[in-house]
Amino acid sequence: MYQREFDQRLNQGLPKAVLIFGENEYMMDHYVELYRTKLDAKESALNLYYDEWNFDQAKNFLSQTSLFGGTNLVVVKHDKKIPKKELDTLVALANRNSDNYFLYLYDGTAKDAKSMQSAFTDKKGGVWVRLFEANIREGVAILQQKAQRIGLDIDHYALQHLMLLLNNNIALCSNELDKLAIIRTPVTSKDIDRLVYSTAPLATEQLLINLFNKKPITATITKLLDLGEDEASLLRSAQFFVNQIFLFHAYIKLHGHVDSAAILGYKLPKQIEEQKAQLALRVKSASLLKIFEHLLESEIEMKKAPATQREVLLYSMLIKIQGYL
Repeated sequence: MYQREFDQRLNQGLPKAVLIFGENEYMMDHYVELYRTKLDAKESALNLYYDEWNFDQAKNFLSQTSLFGGTNLVVVKHDKKIPKKELDTLVALANRNSDNYFLYLYDGTAKDAKSMQSAFTDKKGGVWVRLFEANIREGVAILQQKAQRIGLDIDHYALQHLMLLLNNNIALCSNELDKLAIIRTPVTSKDIDRLVYSTAPLATEQLLINLFNKKPITATITKLLDLGEDEASLLRSAQFFVNQIFLFHAYIKLHGHVDSAAILGYKLPKQIEEQKAQLALRVKSASLLKIFEHLLESEIEMKKAPATQREVLLYSMLIKIQGYL
């Protein structure tokens, strides 16, 4: 089911076992907090996140009787699939006792999550919900509710500006609202520009990853320009990124494995290291050479062009790169 249906279900009572997956990290955390609050289980809940996951520990926790008449809430968050047999056991245990509840937040792909939905059917006493990234309108509505709860005076346009500045990341926006509430005065867009750090560098990295994955990029370019990034800085970021991909490409060809510390002089997080290695393996040496030449030519063109033409040159430069991949 989707978020609206799940919210309606919650109004009827808390489901005993829930699989939650999707792109909206903020709402995932919101539902966990809702369970902890309604069940008065903030201190007593068993939280097993990522490497902490242990099936026997979760099973034993749900198998025990609460000594003080409270609830047994198990919250699991993992980016790897839990075997269906184990999920079936935990869902059954959650439904065996009125005090038991099981939340499984899956931080992997929607395709893998679909294969686990059969463990959370109505017949088995479970539900599953897929969350999508909120659009600007939905995000502002969520943040308005948060602002009211914490007593922050901030108008609709300032919230829109905050969403744009933080690349529609509701979790980051929510954290910033908590910080802005400290100043105890009405918050304007100017206050946000002065006090909130932009995520434009992260958005630029994502733009270039999408570029190499041949995904649509024009909307992201427009957003970055709206955030105040200029064409020259995006060109430099593209040159830096392509140079990194080339270094990964050359190192893997020479050594047969990836080691970001040897390539860059510092160790990248494993997920990012693997991501850049995959991009480097996908592109051909001849294509990289063409992209380097194209970037150099584009830099000369952009320096010669009047300011009014640089934006068009940026779009055409990045779109042409995708043609070489």
